[in-house]
Amino acid sequence: MPRTRVLLVHGAATTARVWDPVAELLRADDLDVVAPDRASSGDLAVELAALADDAAGAIVVGVSGGATLGLALAASDRVLAAAVLHEPAVGSLVPGLLDHVVAGYAADGVPGFGAALYGRSWDPTMAPTDPGAVGRDLAMFRRFEPSAPSPGQGRVLVTVGELSPPARHRAAWVLHDRLGVEVRVLPATGHFVQHDNPAALVEAIRSVL
Repeated sequence: MPRTRVLLVHGAATTARVWDPVAELLRADDLDVVAPDRASSGDLAVELAALADDAAGAIVVGVSGGATLGLALAASDRVLAAAVLHEPAVGSLVPGLLDHVVAGYAADGVPGFGAALYGRSWDPTMAPTDPGAVGRDLAMFRRFEPSAPSPGQGRVLVTVGELSPPARHRAAWVLHDRLGVEVRVLPATGHFVQHDNPAALVEAIRSVL
């Protein structure tokens, strides 16, 4: 019997290595874990096409920009087994959600971006080596507008960190109200859940198996 595939999608200013703690826990559950390094092309269609084959029939898990891409995959014609999406971008549904990240990037480039988005536990060694990758990702995610999951998709669970600011909680519940996704608050974490509290994210993933 084939193992359940879990596709882990990283966001801006990180690479697939950020998933190592989560991947270790999932592999202990005998799950087939796929964690690609994204090209950070700045083109949403290109990013989705690169993920599409691995996403089909899989549980798609994303954090931040990775969750945004997961939300877009759920709205596509690729049928997902389920999705667990931690604090995606929501476009005009919550204006200003990313303003502090934009300000951080404008003030101090990639280090300012990472600190503003992920907090003190992020450091510049976690960013991709391509110096333009973060800027392209930021522009792409700022343009993103969410759509409802396509008919026939598995469960779409949007999570938000207990310690995240009120705007992140508003964003999650707006997605619930407008698009019908489930929402769960993850304990003892903020935005950078796969690094700061991987066990909380893995429990959410297990809940959709």
